[in-house]
Amino acid sequence: MAEAQNSPVGSTTAGAIAVAAESTVATRMSAPPSFDVADFPVPHGREEEWRFTPLERLRGLHDGTAAATDGSLKVDVDAPEGVVVELVGRDDPRLGRAGTPVDRVAAQAYSAFEQAGVVTVPKDTVLTEPIRISVHGQGGVAYAHQIVELGAFAEAVVVVDHTGDVVTAVNVEFVLGDGAKLTVVSVQDWDATAVHAAQHNALVGRDASFKSVVVTFGGDVVRLHPRVSYAGTGGEAELLGLYFTDAGQHQEHRLLVDHDAPHCKSNVVYKGALQGEEAHAVWIGDVLIEAKAEGTDTYEMNRNLVLTDGARVDSVPNLEIETGEIVGAGHASATGRFDDEQLFYLMARGIPEHEARRLVVRGFFAELVQQIGVPDIQERLLARIDEELEASVA
Repeated sequence: MAEAQNSPVGSTTAGAIAVAAESTVATRMSAPPSFDVADFPVPHGREEEWRFTPLERLRGLHDGTAAATDGSLKVDVDAPEGVVVELVGRDDPRLGRAGTPVDRVAAQAYSAFEQAGVVTVPKDTVLTEPIRISVHGQGGVAYAHQIVELGAFAEAVVVVDHTGDVVTAVNVEFVLGDGAKLTVVSVQDWDATAVHAAQHNALVGRDASFKSVVVTFGGDVVRLHPRVSYAGTGGEAELLGLYFTDAGQHQEHRLLVDHDAPHCKSNVVYKGALQGEEAHAVWIGDVLIEAKAEGTDTYEMNRNLVLTDGARVDSVPNLEIETGEIVGAGHASATGRFDDEQLFYLMARGIPEHEARRLVVRGFFAELVQQIGVPDIQERLLARIDEELEASVA
């Protein structure tokens, strides 16, 4: 794979694989964050934050024509003893603490939901079993809001599993108290016609640790916007992602890590594989180091493996630094096809080409899958990867 490190990517490889140049506006959005949908103009596709998104396939989420329908989304929470699970109204003071909508779809979701789900892990509680949130689409249009809050020094793993068919826009908040540790695994395994747009806001407390693992397989259009900010010094954030984009699918992951407190760390690693005509993956990785964020240590990387002709990748790493007093900062992006040397090495040892290609792809993803830490989810994802490979390397 051709790789660019610590510099904007701006190369185009053979075939239909495209790698976009670095954004001229970096982390700056065309409209300031707001909870009011009226503060955002209807996008036309020329805006920086919308230029890769097929607006006509959002089914009205972006222009206000998608009206919510009853019973479109079923949410079940399975939580260990001691965890508080609530449904709250729009006047609950906990809403919006982790962040504000940054585009029209997120603002529409915030304006349209009726009740928010709140999952609270009390102070000093250390969970030995994961909290599982099952989100199942049942047709129609749905808007939702979910909060996961950990008290000081609490520890938890949360698995959010998306299945079914729906057109949905969601805001999700993760609030970590001082010294808390939270791992979130968000799996997008929608039916082929689903549309899912979501903004994930994480507020990381002093000396707290946040790990996000985003896994995207299904859906017609999936557009996720994970964002991290820090409420105190010593916070750490790790954002990991895995996506497998099939023919005709559009999968877009737009990340922002806002280092707005001193002596915090972040690490971003997203990997994707693509196959089939008009498979389109977009990865935007924005890291902002504010002037007050001295002692920051950050790195981000995106790698993509293209399995067939006709697939396109747009990978845009952005790094904006407002202080020279940092520990380190860098980024990397790589897009390519199968490594012929790896295939030759395996085949020279008697492994058939079909199986050798499987091993290369599984090895490509193995690093991220192993970091999930939930055995049944890891096994399920590896099986899902094998299913996807049947269509590409058989």
